[in-house]
Amino acid sequence: MENNTVSSSENRIKGTVHKITYKNDNNGYTVAVVRVGRENITVVGTMPFLAEGESAEFEGKYVIHPTYGKQFSADSYRRKTPETAAAILKYLSSGAIKGVGQSTAIKIVEKFGANAINIIENYPEELATINGISLSKAKAIEYEYKKQFGLKDITFLLSPYGVSPDRCVKVFKTLGRECAEMIKDNPYILCKYDLGFSFETVEKIAFDLGVSADNEQRLSAGIRYILTANLLNGHTCLPEKKLLPVACKLLESDYHRLEDICFKMIGSFEISEEMIGGEKYIALPEYYSAEEYIAARLSSCLERENREPIDELEIDYIENKLGIKFEKRQRDAVRMAFSENIMVLTGGPGTGKTTALNGIIGLCEQRKYDIILAAPTGRAAKRMTELTGREAKTIHRLLEAEWISEGKTRFARNERNPLSADILIVDEASMLDSLLFEALIRSVRYNCKIVLVGDIDQLPSISAGNVLSDLIQSEKIPYIALKKVFRQSNESLIISNAHLIINGELPDLSRNDGDFFFMDRESSSAVLDTVLELCSKRLPDAYGFDAVKDIQVICPSRKFETGSINNNNLLQQFLNPNIRNGAHLSYKGVYFYKGDKVMQIKNNYDLPWDKANGESGFGVFNGDIGYITDVNSGAGSITVLFEDKSVNYTLENLSEIELAYAITAHKSQGSEFECVVMPVYGVPAPLAYRNLLYTAITRAKRLFVAVGDRQVFFKMCGNDKKTLRYTLLKNFLAQK
Repeated sequence: MENNTVSSSENRIKGTVHKITYKNDNNGYTVAVVRVGRENITVVGTMPFLAEGESAEFEGKYVIHPTYGKQFSADSYRRKTPETAAAILKYLSSGAIKGVGQSTAIKIVEKFGANAINIIENYPEELATINGISLSKAKAIEYEYKKQFGLKDITFLLSPYGVSPDRCVKVFKTLGRECAEMIKDNPYILCKYDLGFSFETVEKIAFDLGVSADNEQRLSAGIRYILTANLLNGHTCLPEKKLLPVACKLLESDYHRLEDICFKMIGSFEISEEMIGGEKYIALPEYYSAEEYIAARLSSCLERENREPIDELEIDYIENKLGIKFEKRQRDAVRMAFSENIMVLTGGPGTGKTTALNGIIGLCEQRKYDIILAAPTGRAAKRMTELTGREAKTIHRLLEAEWISEGKTRFARNERNPLSADILIVDEASMLDSLLFEALIRSVRYNCKIVLVGDIDQLPSISAGNVLSDLIQSEKIPYIALKKVFRQSNESLIISNAHLIINGELPDLSRNDGDFFFMDRESSSAVLDTVLELCSKRLPDAYGFDAVKDIQVICPSRKFETGSINNNNLLQQFLNPNIRNGAHLSYKGVYFYKGDKVMQIKNNYDLPWDKANGESGFGVFNGDIGYITDVNSGAGSITVLFEDKSVNYTLENLSEIELAYAITAHKSQGSEFECVVMPVYGVPAPLAYRNLLYTAITRAKRLFVAVGDRQVFFKMCGNDKKTLRYTLLKNFLAQK
């Protein structure tokens, strides 16, 4: 009989798994009943492959669940092979090993008793002596058993470095059952995949494993790490003369040594190179190929001869039908959409992009073209639908995106399964990144016309690339820039000030008779107090705004006292009365209550949703804003309503949402709000530039209020240095 006792430390228990009451197969989150002596203890945590009948030791702490009472929350655990025949029978009968059910488990234990696990692990061919077990099935049982314990090995290897069990599961699923040996042989393999490891953590592992500082794998991984890290800054490539000095500092290595490593990596296709103006640029192959493909495909569009000139009488007809009169540049845009195979239509707020767009759509309908409308985000697609009267889809939905595994995406629409459109119109094209645009143009037929609509002065895409700007600056792609601000738009201070700012002029902040206000405050605490007062009382009272749904706080940054994180914490306390009832779920110190405004912060193609009309589907995307409609603390779940889609979140995927009473200007792209309140105080220098301010201002439909230091505001107006992005697309287009 096993001796199951509570450890002398309250941070450790050991016992036998009596029952598995819940398990998430995707991330290994498990709820188990563990028999410790004569006591049953509920243990929760990420414990993949834990099975009934096993002995295990758990490290963590006791917690009090509001519904289920005392539980042991395990940070880590070590499984022990079941030793007695009874424990082995329970373990095998639990379905822990794929291919072994209860009847097979009985046969194995009846024949081999307490030696059954040893037979499975070391002498699997002996299993074939049992009636009903072939040699191939015996080998499969061995494989499944050893696969489980491969995870045990990787957990044991990585846990000393603070690597969580769920991260170990991700490593195991990505690298396979020999992952521990692979890492011991080359720890820098952890940098090759999207596994969430910092280079510093991998360096510690490598140091402990005795990897030398001059190891070629280490130096190659360091170079890849710098290129990958700079994707977050929007760069699809880096000049070698900038890459190598950074690598020298990071790796404490010689410049010429790293130059040689780069040369070898290019030869083995680990990285790609391109010469631009006599200077060498280095890129990750995926991004090099994407931008090269975009340039080649668009060049073929330009060379194609099946353009369809348009009769001016047709445009006159559409004017009469829509009851409008096109301004000259709008008319040019409508004409170009048919005379060219690809075009870009750009312009700021109030310049009539929507009017021109509706003219293009009207003529397409007149000619009975198959039209597809798309936008990068859900909110942008919804707005496009409202403005045009035709359904617009997100690009991910249009391409039928599927989540494969470990953050990888597959699009069902591609060259082999193209869209049927005669013309594809994409709004908010400034948000297109290189990989998404590549996927999009792979999905359209060779003779499909493409119209890209966007505001070139807004912030570029969150992900790497600078597609819209590169297309225009290449001077290869036909485009129309609308610049005339129409009378009714000119009456809006939001629109007139936005144009003044983007043209390098300072707006008049003294006016208080329009839809644009500046409120001077001399400290960050005064700024926060004013933002809270505006959102909770003054603006709802004066304009009838819903404090949560109509008013959006947009911050230049996430951090610092006036950043979105701190504003969210304060706004939640002021705007959500439900924080007093106690029902909540939390993730890393952030508490979620019923009524909270939240944002999805990563694409998840696997999340199921339901609509009130019975429709259901999958997929919630980065930037979607919703509201928590239910919190079930006992079940560890919350329900979020995104537009008309209801989505259930559990503790395991709570990291995918964050409070959205306040968001950054980057996260606001593609959206419009009735009212925008912007704290402008202590803005970090890298974010104090014109395009960020312009993007925030142009998100407001009815009212924009800035609160803070007008000198900071004017500094942002005067800083025309756009976010520098190194890309290859413009160069590839020029070559073509």
